[in-house]
Amino acid sequence: MMLEVATAAQLRQALDEWRSRGERIALVPTMGNLHEGHLQLVDCARERADRVVVSLFVNPTQFGPGEDLDNYPRTLDDDRAALAARGADLLFVPDEAVIYPHGREACVVSVPDLSDMLCGAARPGHFDGVATVVSKLLNLVAPDVAVFGEKDFQQLMIIRRMVADLFMPVTIEGVPTCREVDGLAMSSRNRYLSEDERRRAPALYQALQRVAGALEKGRTDYDALVESARKFLSEKGFEPDYVEIRRSDDLAMPTPSDQALVVLAAARLGKARLIDNLRVSLETA
Repeated sequence: MMLEVATAAQLRQALDEWRSRGERIALVPTMGNLHEGHLQLVDCARERADRVVVSLFVNPTQFGPGEDLDNYPRTLDDDRAALAARGADLLFVPDEAVIYPHGREACVVSVPDLSDMLCGAARPGHFDGVATVVSKLLNLVAPDVAVFGEKDFQQLMIIRRMVADLFMPVTIEGVPTCREVDGLAMSSRNRYLSEDERRRAPALYQALQRVAGALEKGRTDYDALVESARKFLSEKGFEPDYVEIRRSDDLAMPTPSDQALVVLAAARLGKARLIDNLRVSLETA
């Protein structure tokens, strides 16, 4: 039976009992409105630990002015049922006072450089909010492993850097992006799409595939490939924020000799801002 707690004291009581028995603990941080991609994170956590904790907290500090904090989908009853069916052991549902007991700005964790590019350039302060809330959740749960999706590739890189630089004793696991049958990356924000926009949305993944295919054929004219992808997205009705080719280990600009790459994109389609990425390995190309 899945436990549900809302306070730090309740959380620690359950965790202390499991740790006293020598059980490994995994954490899956979420903002709720769960889909199959989230549930696959739970599956991964189950494979790597004896107990799976899922946090559900719509974090206000990672939303900028004019973004969708107030309208972000909140589906606690459905989320609770899905997690219980998937075998989660504990659902942690704190309110803002638990996560930010001294206010939102009292303590901020920042990972410079990695946070300032790509989505960070389009959403100033977003990744400070992510790093801050994830550090708080890691400290509250103190898991042996924490699991995140690779769809949010930049976020995953930032969390790994934060954990390494702050010597946090936790293993960060990334899980490949979960996709719809037409290739669209699963996201809570997909439900913002109209019927027509949903039909066009897979073009974001197609744009990544076009760039990846060109790289695998030996193309190194990165600027031209990126510009072509942006044009393709515009023709499909998107407003591209960026399409970029970066090194997959540190998101630095690649050189022609780099072999481990990632193609990343963010674009607006109607009310939704969609992101996606595709790794490219040129070692055997």
